[in-house]
Amino acid sequence: MSNIINKTVAAQLKKIRAEKAWSLEKTSQVCGVSKAMLGQIERGESSPTVAKLWKIATGFSLPLSYFLQQESLVAVNHDIDAQDSYEYIGNAKQLNKPINTLVENFTQDKSISINTVFTYDMDTGIEVFELTFAVGHQQQSAPHQLGVIEHIIVTTGTMQYFVDQKWTTLKVGDKAKFCADKVHIYRNIGDIPLRFLNIIHYPK
Repeated sequence: MSNIINKTVAAQLKKIRAEKAWSLEKTSQVCGVSKAMLGQIERGESSPTVAKLWKIATGFSLPLSYFLQQESLVAVNHDIDAQDSYEYIGNAKQLNKPINTLVENFTQDKSISINTVFTYDMDTGIEVFELTFAVGHQQQSAPHQLGVIEHIIVTTGTMQYFVDQKWTTLKVGDKAKFCADKVHIYRNIGDIPLRFLNIIHYPK
């Protein structure tokens, strides 16, 4: 996670805890993340994994991109198969338009890249991410809040997703939609990096 996004996550976590008047202990109980880890995240001493950030967002009934917003964001794209970086100054939420190459990879795990395409839009209840998995990578997600629906569209490679006790294979151009308030898993089963769009719709 870049230093800028690391600080943003810390600030947003402090902000929402203060708004709800939640102690670290209560936050830990609701989100399923240890008090020690939450404290380290708030102090900017530790970067949460994607799974942990999802747990925190779900515990607060918030979209994932809530923790990636700040008033003036410098977004840098570090694509796993490209050397170029792009910078953009502004607020994606206010601009309300796709930022594709002007996105932020917010995980340190080299086998997965998660880039923000659209931050959460209150009018539509939607946020959009582009995910890239290295060959062989598998990612499990805990249940999101009740009523959350995920759409996935494969743009490169071949993947499988697991939901309702069943694996389903998707290739380039294929799409799927499912209720994400249950455990779901994604994995790259191809011999090249997998890239797909993840459109998340939250109930109003």
